[in-house]
Amino acid sequence: MIKEMICINCPRGCHLEVDTEKLTVKGNTCPRGAAYGISEVTNPVRTVTSTVKVVGGEFARVSVKTNKPISKKLIFEVMKALDSVELKAPVKIGDIVIKNVLESGVDIVATKNILPNKED
Repeated sequence: MIKEMICINCPRGCHLEVDTEKLTVKGNTCPRGAAYGISEVTNPVRTVTSTVKVVGGEFARVSVKTNKPISKKLIFEVMKALDSVELKAPVKIGDIVIKNVLESGVDIVATKNILPNKED
């Protein structure tokens, strides 16, 4: 079976044709396109971005993301895990919010600094 997709590794946006049985790729202009095509049909991964609650901070939520791409199959479970997280200010960029989320080897990290609320 041939699966058509557009490579997102660079702005060129090559139109790929990936043979899902032979695991071959046509249409790529660089090796990264071939690797992307194979990855997308065998184990697609994504970087997850979201927010979590912050108590006592200048903002009520802080942005977070996975520190590396995670299997697309785990995205909804990761979002469910993030829903129960509540951090206490201050929060610093790079702070680990969840280490090794779902035993995946991927950490969730803060992507913004949140200072304590000045009124507290």
